Amino acid sequence: MLRAGSTISCIACRNLLPSRSGVRFRLPLQKLHPLSRAIHHRSSQGSNPQRPPHCTAARHYTSLSRLPLRPGRARPAGPGHQQHRSFWVARLAARLLKLRYILLGSAVGGGYTAKKTYDEWKDMFPDLSEYTWIVPDFVWELSENFDLDKLASALPEMEEIAKLLPDMEKIGENFTFLKSLLSSETTGETSLKAPEMQSATAGMTDSADKQFKKSSDKEKVDQLQEELLRTQMKYQRMLERLEKENKELRKVVLQKDDKGIHQRKLQKSLIDMYSEVLDILSDYDSNYNTQDHLPRVVVVGDQSAGKTSVLEMIAQARIFPRGSGEMMTRSPVKVTLSEGPHHVAMFKDSSREFDLAKEEDLAALRHEIELRMRKSVKEGQTVSPETISLNVKGPGIQRMVLVDLPGVISTVTTGMASDTKDTIFSISRAYMQNPNAIILCIQDGSVDAERSIVTDLVSQMDPHGRRTIFVLTKVDLAEKNLASPSRIQQIVEGKLFPMKALGYFAVVTGKGSSNESIESIKDYEEDFFQKSRLLRDGMLKTHQVTTKNLSLAVSDCFWKMVRESVEQQADAFKASRFNLETEWKNNYPRLRELDRNELFEKAKNEILDEVISLSQVTPKHWQSILQKKLWERVSTHVIENIYLPAAQTMTSGTFNTTVDIKLKQWTDKQLPHKALEVAWETLQEEFARFMAEYKGKDQDDIFDKLKEAVKDESIKRHKWNESAMDSLRVIQHNALEDRSITDKPQWDAAIEFMEETLQSRLKDTESVIADMVGPNWKQRWTRWINRSPEQHVRNETKNELDRLLKLNEEHTAYLANDEVTTVRKNLEARGVEVDPVLIKDTWHQLYRRHFLQKALFHCNLCRRGFYYYQRHFVDSELECNDVVLFWRIQRMLGITANTLRQQLTNTEVRRLEKNVKEVLEDFGEDGEKKKHLITGRRVQLAEDLKKVREIQEKLEAFIEALHKEK
Repeated sequence: MLRAGSTISCIACRNLLPSRSGVRFRLPLQKLHPLSRAIHHRSSQGSNPQRPPHCTAARHYTSLSRLPLRPGRARPAGPGHQQHRSFWVARLAARLLKLRYILLGSAVGGGYTAKKTYDEWKDMFPDLSEYTWIVPDFVWELSENFDLDKLASALPEMEEIAKLLPDMEKIGENFTFLKSLLSSETTGETSLKAPEMQSATAGMTDSADKQFKKSSDKEKVDQLQEELLRTQMKYQRMLERLEKENKELRKVVLQKDDKGIHQRKLQKSLIDMYSEVLDILSDYDSNYNTQDHLPRVVVVGDQSAGKTSVLEMIAQARIFPRGSGEMMTRSPVKVTLSEGPHHVAMFKDSSREFDLAKEEDLAALRHEIELRMRKSVKEGQTVSPETISLNVKGPGIQRMVLVDLPGVISTVTTGMASDTKDTIFSISRAYMQNPNAIILCIQDGSVDAERSIVTDLVSQMDPHGRRTIFVLTKVDLAEKNLASPSRIQQIVEGKLFPMKALGYFAVVTGKGSSNESIESIKDYEEDFFQKSRLLRDGMLKTHQVTTKNLSLAVSDCFWKMVRESVEQQADAFKASRFNLETEWKNNYPRLRELDRNELFEKAKNEILDEVISLSQVTPKHWQSILQKKLWERVSTHVIENIYLPAAQTMTSGTFNTTVDIKLKQWTDKQLPHKALEVAWETLQEEFARFMAEYKGKDQDDIFDKLKEAVKDESIKRHKWNESAMDSLRVIQHNALEDRSITDKPQWDAAIEFMEETLQSRLKDTESVIADMVGPNWKQRWTRWINRSPEQHVRNETKNELDRLLKLNEEHTAYLANDEVTTVRKNLEARGVEVDPVLIKDTWHQLYRRHFLQKALFHCNLCRRGFYYYQRHFVDSELECNDVVLFWRIQRMLGITANTLRQQLTNTEVRRLEKNVKEVLEDFGEDGEKKKHLITGRRVQLAEDLKKVREIQEKLEAFIEALHKEK
């Protein structure tokens, strides 16, 4: 009977194991592995040796795929050898049942024999009724109450007992054994009834076998299912314990490496090396059609489909900014996942580590990502193609590189740029057209499949589905809302959408709250799938659910694609490097390969050398050019507003008073400002002059644009020290107050300065008059030039005014009204119509020439007037107050120039040098600025060479490390 039961059990197991029907159990679903279905009874191996071993047609991505199965130990199978099952619980229960049957049968048979023996012995004993008084009363009461007939009738019938007995032959043997223990007097009677007992037992056994076979098949199936689940749970607990221990050990080892316990230089991990190559390639723009075909996982999906949530579940941290229904991912985010002792995140261009175990660091990381996204978006745009690079490390994280793209939209809403939809499609296509990119297509399971946009886009990029993994999110909402759950089965089997994929997964990424932690989401996901009818009814398979299985599958596909394509990409960059080096040798054989940064450093040193050259300018040169430029700036004001008005006075006292008042006003309001402007312009001109002179010394013209920009920006930033203006005003005021000419050379120098100034003004005035009246008779004959009508009128007016001025050489600077009328009438008498304004304008220039000529004559007379000056012009008709004025002006110019020269050499040159350094530093940090200022094919060729060499070297190092890991 036991053999029959074993055979039935093995047959039931074999019928059960291939079945795909769902099983009710509470077990972490992401831990179940299809290979556990291969566990079966060892007895089935002997009973059906032709049955092939269980195997799976496709690889399932689960945590058990990394645990090797232990081969079963073979037992010798001799003739008559009973193979036992490995289910020790069932064997123990069977033995306990056997013992119960033996005891029950012994009790029944023993009771019957004891009754017959008692009756025989009772007849043999003498009558002891007379001695009943010896026995206590309670014994007789017990005898009266204890009825053996009732006890025998209360015992179960033999047919009922036979139903419970699996093997009545054993019970018959026990009866025989009990019979031999009883007295010999009962031997004959028992032996006579034994054949009857055996025949009855045989009949009962046949009926019990039939009933047992009918009633126990279902129980056996349930028992085997429970045994299978217990075995799976046993292995799963063992696997979890080993994984936990492995994680802790790896964490300890990595922490020791970080602390430097192992005195060795740590090498970068494979994924970090690969991520560096991708970062370089993101900035590389080749002119030789060397495209970036290195693998990465591209995460695409409709807006709000759960792309970012899936990525966060894989990274095991809520690292991305989130919003309710609005666009949050505004630029591609490249996330490099790797294993490490601590759960941290870091940007490529920053040294700050964000501790993902702390909520404040998580909030700061989300804020920083949002700021970088908004900064990358140009004005007037909604999304940007600029990639943000982020590294995430932590215990148990699968190694891979993912790129989260902006969600695909169907309509441009208010506040978005008009080209937002097209820009998102363009960015998505640019990443997906890489033939080695793995497309992680995210589809929202809570919305109608017909509303999906991304599936059509993915099917265009990967029509055969050779590198696409489909992920259905929000399955909990889908199961709740859909009337037909079989629709979900059609989606994950690839029968609903026109796209094809390598694998299909169903995940749950939370209840929709932004405050949920990753652990709570995992628990909710696990609990949902344990209770879900999708898995219970076989619509989903265990390896198709949970984000952990998805993470394992994506990681395996990623590394498989990397191993298949990385060497081909390295060869492509090697060919590109050869082409670039050949072009450089042919076009620039005598020049070093300096990229844009190296050229900028070279130009920076040259510019700083030119700035330092300003400190080598001699004080005499500074003072000379400052004094000359200052007089050019103020000479017009001095002549027109100070000297000429004062010279119209009649007495020397009035002249000096007028001069003093006007000089004081000029010093208080204008002179210091004019002086500082002159000094600043002089500094700029000298700086530009030195840069121009340096350029002639085998200067590389590739720096011209940069130097000009640095010069302009430095001058723009430079602000003269305004605190020096007050002290300069005092110095200038004191210089103009001094009237003491101490010696004859100073007097002569003042006369020369005055004479030079007046001659220059006279020359300018005569030039103006010549332009007014036109060419004279000689020029008309020699150059064949005629006067214009206006010039003819001017000439006639000039001749009339010259006659007036000759009649009165001491005439004042202004014509009286009657004089203007007289001149106009005289001209009209000669047929010349003239306007009074024209007469006054012509008179101004003629009188100015007349005055300057008289002043020059007076200047010559004053050459010998120093003696009279020392006597304060007492008893002398010669007065040279105008010479004293020009001496005061000359002395003020010299003192001002000297003061400005000291300020330039001591302060402003150094401040300018500092400004130049700051501008160069700012330009050095601005890549776009350098790209705009240092241009040309030579620069671009050197840039490409540097990038290609760096990429090739890093790829070769990565390939070497990849082969070692194999």
